[in-house]
Amino acid sequence: MHILILGGTTEARQLCHALESRGSDDITFSLAGVTASALPVPSRMRMGGFGGIAGLSAWLTRHEADVVIDATHPFAARMSHHAVAATMACSRPLLRLTRPAWRAGEGAIWRHAPWISAVPAMLGTTPRRVFLTTGRKDLDPFKHTPHHYLLRSIDPPSDALPDGAALLLACGPFRLDDELALFRKHRIDCLVTKNAGAAATAPKLEAARQLGVEVIMVDRPPLPPAEEVDTVEAAMTWLERIRLRGSKGGVTCGDPRLQGTRRNV
Repeated sequence: MHILILGGTTEARQLCHALESRGSDDITFSLAGVTASALPVPSRMRMGGFGGIAGLSAWLTRHEADVVIDATHPFAARMSHHAVAATMACSRPLLRLTRPAWRAGEGAIWRHAPWISAVPAMLGTTPRRVFLTTGRKDLDPFKHTPHHYLLRSIDPPSDALPDGAALLLACGPFRLDDELALFRKHRIDCLVTKNAGAAATAPKLEAARQLGVEVIMVDRPPLPPAEEVDTVEAAMTWLERIRLRGSKGGVTCGDPRLQGTRRNV
C-alpha cells in the first residue's frame, strides 16, 4: 500500500518510523519545506508544495497513492483543506493525525486570540516584555508596536524583526528549568504562542504558570471535517483497518467505498 504522509510534526515522523519498521508499505513523506532544518526520515521524502488541490489530486493519481495521512502542523490550515478536497476528488481515504491542543493548568493566566493579527491589540499600548513563539513567518502584526520582544524560532526570519526585538534560535525539546531561567533573565511578563500542542515546547506554558506570567494563546484555525485521531498508535490501527477492508471483495484502497463518513474515529 502506498501511503502519502503530509508531515511537519513529531507525530508524522514517529508514524513514518513505525510504518517503516513493519516493512510492508511504500511510504512517501512530504514536507512543505518551510523549515530548513527538517529532520530526515527513513522513507522517500519529497519537499515543496503540490500546486494546490489540482496538483495534489494529480500527484495522488500519478503516483498511485492509496492513502493520505495529514500529519501537518495544526496551523497548516491550507494544506489540510487541500488534503480533504483532493482526497475526495480522487476517492482516496484520508486520516488526520492531530496532537491534542494545550489546555490551561490550574492558576494559569490565559487569554485567547482568534488569530495572530488580534494579538497586538491585546498586548495594549504600555510597553511589555513579550516572549514571542509564534514562528518566523508571523511577525508583521508586531512591527511598530511599543513592546520588547524575545523571538524564539528554529530558523531565522526572512523579514526584518519587529522594533526592539531580540532573536533566539533554538529547537526543542526544552526543559522546564531552562524555560524558567529564560523568563527570569529576560523579565518576561507575557508569553504569546500558538496552540500547537507539542510536548517538546510545552514547558514554556508551565514556566509562565509558575511565574504568574500572562499567556496570549492563538487558537487553532477551523478545519474541514475529516476522520481524525490524536495518537500514532490510533493511526496505525486505522491503517490496519483500511488494509483489511481493502482485502475483502477485491476492493482496492483507492475505491470510493473506503471513503466513509468524515468524522472522528
